[in-house]
Amino acid sequence: MKGIKAQIVATIGPATKDKEIIKEMIMHGMDVVRLNFSWGTYEEHAGYIKNVRESANESGKRIPIIQDLSGPRVQEKSGHEFNKGAVEVITEKDLADLKFGIEQGVDYIAMSFVGEANDIVKLREKMQGFGKVIPIISKIERKVALDNIDEIIKVSDAVMVARGDLGNEVPLEQIPFIEKDIIAKCKIAEKPVIVATQMMLSMTENVLPTRAEVTDVAYAIISGADAIMLSEESASGKYPLEAVEMMEKGIIEAEKHVQNLEINALKKFYY
Repeated sequence: MKGIKAQIVATIGPATKDKEIIKEMIMHGMDVVRLNFSWGTYEEHAGYIKNVRESANESGKRIPIIQDLSGPRVQEKSGHEFNKGAVEVITEKDLADLKFGIEQGVDYIAMSFVGEANDIVKLREKMQGFGKVIPIISKIERKVALDNIDEIIKVSDAVMVARGDLGNEVPLEQIPFIEKDIIAKCKIAEKPVIVATQMMLSMTENVLPTRAEVTDVAYAIISGADAIMLSEESASGKYPLEAVEMMEKGIIEAEKHVQNLEINALKKFYY
């Protein structure tokens, strides 16, 4: 073991926008921040970024910020799904958001609904037009992405196993094995891999996670995940600090049971 634990990515939102709670989240083990650009205004996101940067500086920590682009999604009553009528995965909203993110100095761009390697290449070309190329996290949430996974990993800076939308495209019982396979491929390629969606979902409303959620965290770490992510649990949930703390405890315990642990940290670009 190299002395660095798997990292916790936490989504900042209305429940965690203030500096005081962001500093507490850093103290409780948050390593990386995600901003979900499917929601919120530029004014709100600029406030989040300012508070994260100031909180990190005051805590003496380096906290990378991920800007998660919306991609071609359509809202449904129960959430959202991929817009199957979309011609491109990079939307006009994405381009406006990307320009804003680059101006704000975000550290990573998470690209939604990646289908093939050329999607990442095109996004880098768009970045060049805005004057700065930022590391790209490819979100795996479509069946076509699974078909092209080797090529996608090759051109990505990091990968996210986005199990929510992926569960709309493949049978749910296949998700654990797809997750494990993608992690294994990323480890070989030495690319950071994040496991995301519903890891501590019950903590949106409850102070403790379910036993199944604790097991889910352990499975991701034992499988080799470099980072695991909180979404609505930390963005809008009632117990964001407790969610980060429980995730930290789960990581530490799981890593005791892993031999020769190697972590490809999301912070590696900044050290």
